[in-house]
Amino acid sequence: MSANSGVSGESGESIVVSAPAKLNFYLHVLGRRDTGYHDLDSLVVFAAVGDVVSVHPAAEISLQIDGPFADDVPGGGDNLVLRAAEALAERTGMQAGAAITLTKNLPVASGIGGGSADAAATIKALVRLWGVHPGTHDLSGLALDLGADVPVCLFGRPAFMGGIGEQLEPAPDLPDAALVLVNPGVAVSTPEVFGARVGDFSSVARFEDEPVNAAVLADVLRGRGNDLFAPAMKVAPEIGEVISVIEATDGCLLARMSGSGATCFGLYETMAAADAATHAIQAARAAWWATAARLL
Repeated sequence: MSANSGVSGESGESIVVSAPAKLNFYLHVLGRRDTGYHDLDSLVVFAAVGDVVSVHPAAEISLQIDGPFADDVPGGGDNLVLRAAEALAERTGMQAGAAITLTKNLPVASGIGGGSADAAATIKALVRLWGVHPGTHDLSGLALDLGADVPVCLFGRPAFMGGIGEQLEPAPDLPDAALVLVNPGVAVSTPEVFGARVGDFSSVARFEDEPVNAAVLADVLRGRGNDLFAPAMKVAPEIGEVISVIEATDGCLLARMSGSGATCFGLYETMAAADAATHAIQAARAAWWATAARLL
């Protein structure tokens, strides 16, 4: 389902927006600001698997959560979907409400932007439901206020992300490829991972040439890395086993951790290879979450 799917809210029917998993193909930490936030350089992409947000006209803003990971989602003021809806209403002066349903298919606190993608999908859905004209309101600042990954999730296509998340540049066209996402069932705190980071900072590593296929893309990415991998291993050593298991599957071109973990991904040439790898991982580690998806 595309991020633009759904029907106009004027009919009284639901608007449905997908919230695809966000992956950091590479993530370099460039420095630390006086505010405590870190400047980053990252190639952010999306996978054809994720949560789903649906909105329906209502007198007040409300949220219902279902899906396999519903019980892990925080409620109240800590919930990014509610925060996004309330912030959008305040920013635009909107008096309308909305009945929001979040179907939570992605693990929580897992480095694939689940909460950020949900917030971005909520903004997209409510903009349509409420008839908000983005040209008359600056929603980029709203997105960044919600979280560093929300602007790129709102952008919704492969991009180089810089600053603390507010600087976005479209990435070169990427080839058709397949992914396997794996999480060992461990929630990882991003602040804790950044707190465990030591050593020098990295440099910007963007590229301009379009990789012609998945193998070339993997070669390009091997010259880059995820600077949060080592500190995340201190917080959740299980991540090392996840990487090893993915690397051992047939056809894996590259295995890497996304974001601050604990979800890791493998890059494959075809969906057939990704599906086979997923089945092998599920058979070997039944307690883990694993899924195959196209690179969007």
